[in-house]
Amino acid sequence: MIIRPSAAIRQNYNEIAELCRKTSEPVFLTKNGEGDVVVMDIEAYNRREKMLKLREELVAVEEDRLAGRNGVSPDELEQYLKSVIDEA
Repeated sequence: MIIRPSAAIRQNYNEIAELCRKTSEPVFLTKNGEGDVVVMDIEAYNRREKMLKLREELVAVEEDRLAGRNGVSPDELEQYLKSVIDEA
């Protein structure tokens, strides 16, 4: 975990931006010794968002499975996707 005082973003923006890009880790900025904001590289942010979305989808599928709700078979999915493509 990388922690810097909030004044560092004003004084050393380029250094903090480079640190985010180099490490692909968020930088936690503090104000008066307390956590205030988090800064991260846009690439790392996009990866994180995609990962969170995938996890949400997997949790939803697992909840459906545990509740006994059936999904579709691979053949049904393929047939559905073909019909959507044909319509487009």
